[in-house]
Amino acid sequence: MEKNVLVVVDMQKDFIDGALGTKEAVEIVSKVEEKIKNFQGEVIFTRDTHFENYSTTQEGQKLPVSHCIKGTEGWQIEETLEVLRTPVMKVFDKPTFGSVELAEYLKENKELASVTLIGLCTDICVISNAMVIKAFLPEVKVMVEEKCCAGVTPKSHNNALEAMKMCQIEII
Repeated sequence: MEKNVLVVVDMQKDFIDGALGTKEAVEIVSKVEEKIKNFQGEVIFTRDTHFENYSTTQEGQKLPVSHCIKGTEGWQIEETLEVLRTPVMKVFDKPTFGSVELAEYLKENKELASVTLIGLCTDICVISNAMVIKAFLPEVKVMVEEKCCAGVTPKSHNNALEAMKMCQIEII
């Protein structure tokens, strides 16, 4: 029996209405909630995870806004989505944009038919995870649901969607 997986990327407070929040991120929360509730298959969350030394990291040097520091309020998954998580749903804490650990986990599943990604930010972590998954699983259908994603800006969101299309990631 083939399996479908939904990856909910970085739907954390700091990206929604916190340190790096946007109105577009706030606007997709209810759509993401609905998608999770109605998805037939495994649901996995990723969580951007940084530490107190963030400002000394390469990312911290290029983006000097402290965010998603492990254990803080901003690191938490949005409350309305967190309550949907059951104990069996996996969460991958990732210190980088894309998670090799997630891709390796997905690759272990021989019955995998598709992976759908939703969440934040389209132009950073969604595209990074989609590309890593596509590299690990070139024959698995990888999709990104446009209405359940938001980028840093609407323009960069659209640019990321176009780039993913060119890499055979289906935009739905």
